Amino acid sequence: MTKLVGENVLMRIFIGEQDRYNHKPLYEALVEMFRREGFAGATVIRCISGFGAHSVYHTMKLLDLSADLPLIVEVVDSQEKIDAIMPQVDEMMDGGLITLEKATVIRYTHKKE
Repeated sequence: MTKLVGENVLMRIFIGEQDRYNHKPLYEALVEMFRREGFAGATVIRCISGFGAHSVYHTMKLLDLSADLPLIVEVVDSQEKIDAIMPQVDEMMDGGLITLEKATVIRYTHKKE
């Protein structure tokens, strides 16, 4: 396994809670794919409000039980791994936004016993 330290790429995928891929929540399908492809890790962040290309405002309200809240799926890895996975990510996306930026990584791991 290669250590993920130094300059890498942070990919953020902005989607909605109701987005699906093959009848499964898109965020779950993305995280499973990143795990299967050997990425160092992935995180899903549930946001409390936001709007996208259609300017529809999504917000968490006490009485709104069916909200389509914004989600962000974050993954950090090498430029090569990000480039290699992009065709699969593109095929899974039906909308949303993806950003890529350079990230300096300092990785902490569990100490071996």
